Amino acid sequence: MPTRKRNNESATGVDNEVLTPEELKAVTQAVDTEAKDDEVVSAPATPSRTSSHPTVVVAEDESVNRMDLVAMLEDNGYKVVGQAANGEEAVELTRKLRPDVVCMDVKMPRMDGIAAAGTICDENIAPVVMLTAFSQPDLVKKATGAGAMAYVTKPYEESKLLPALEVAMGRFNEINDLLDSVEASERRLQEAEDSLRVAEEKLRKSEETLEERKLVDRAKGLLMDKADFSEQGAFRWIQKTSMDQRIPKKRLALAIIAKYGEPKEDDVPEDEQ
Repeated sequence: MPTRKRNNESATGVDNEVLTPEELKAVTQAVDTEAKDDEVVSAPATPSRTSSHPTVVVAEDESVNRMDLVAMLEDNGYKVVGQAANGEEAVELTRKLRPDVVCMDVKMPRMDGIAAAGTICDENIAPVVMLTAFSQPDLVKKATGAGAMAYVTKPYEESKLLPALEVAMGRFNEINDLLDSVEASERRLQEAEDSLRVAEEKLRKSEETLEERKLVDRAKGLLMDKADFSEQGAFRWIQKTSMDQRIPKKRLALAIIAKYGEPKEDDVPEDEQ
């Protein structure tokens, strides 16, 4: 039966031309096709968002004021993603849309702005800028106590509103960076404590092993001296007796020391002293 001719064989006798040039070309083309298919499959289904416009939820029960506020924000590069007419809607929209900042009027039906701001800030969703008709100290105190990062008095002006938004977003980011840093420090501390416990356990076991070795060596010496064992025979007797009788070597060594010699003070375990 005719055999296939080997055109190129290495010095080790291994055939270097298992496939013909035509067959290799076909395999290469198949691999290229599979690689292209993989690239198509692994391509992202949706493009990432490239917009750099900060997103805002506006909560204002008076529609005219809300429209003016939305127009002012959009004219200055903000993207208004949600509008609410009461505090409950503001909280729901903020939870759903997770904007960069929330503009919240103080006086609103169903849930006032301060209560809504408190919920949003407690959940750490977004910074809140309070909008109020009066610059009243007690009202400002309540707003800041609820977690508002800044406040603006009416009528809304760009010179007051835009800096307040920037301040609120900046403070929010700083606080969250600080919280992240604290959490990371706590994790590192916990890891260090866990590592310390592991090291202490290893040290304790090493000390116990060293103590056991000293006692076994002493017991072995006593067997050699008092019972006429060879060094190897003494060690084997201790090892075999410990295994057969299921007695820890340390306990067995202490028993031998108690029989053949006076135990040292540090030979006696603390729980037996």
